[in-house]
Amino acid sequence: MSLIQENLGYNSDMAGRPPIKEAPPFGQRLASLRKTHGFSQTQFAQLVGSTQKAIDYYERRAKNPTADFVQRAALVFGVTVDELLGIKSLRQAKPGPVSQLHQKINQIKHLPRSTQQYVLQFLDQVLATASANGHKQAA
Repeated sequence: MSLIQENLGYNSDMAGRPPIKEAPPFGQRLASLRKTHGFSQTQFAQLVGSTQKAIDYYERRAKNPTADFVQRAALVFGVTVDELLGIKSLRQAKPGPVSQLHQKINQIKHLPRSTQQYVLQFLDQVLATASANGHKQAA
């Protein structure tokens, strides 16, 4: 091991190159939210319609994320754009990964409008059947 590796706390078990600079505040918030929700970079990339490499870039180096990306990420995490950008403090959310239902809802949000309407009609039928069978719906 070289003297540089020893000084940086790097060892042969670590993958990749150790970070030299601290991630920008946006990247830190993005990574923290992603991990809190239990997503890998690849899973999160799929939810926001991006790539793992782009997510890595946003988390480690990007200081100026696109408005479109920020909006999609905020939607997936269930936070406001202001919260994601650090303009407002993040609300305390329930710890743990996002439920499967919320993941599916986020996927549906990215479908074409006509497909969303089809899904809503199907859900209306399922809920009507459940209601007719005596299952209560929350208000």
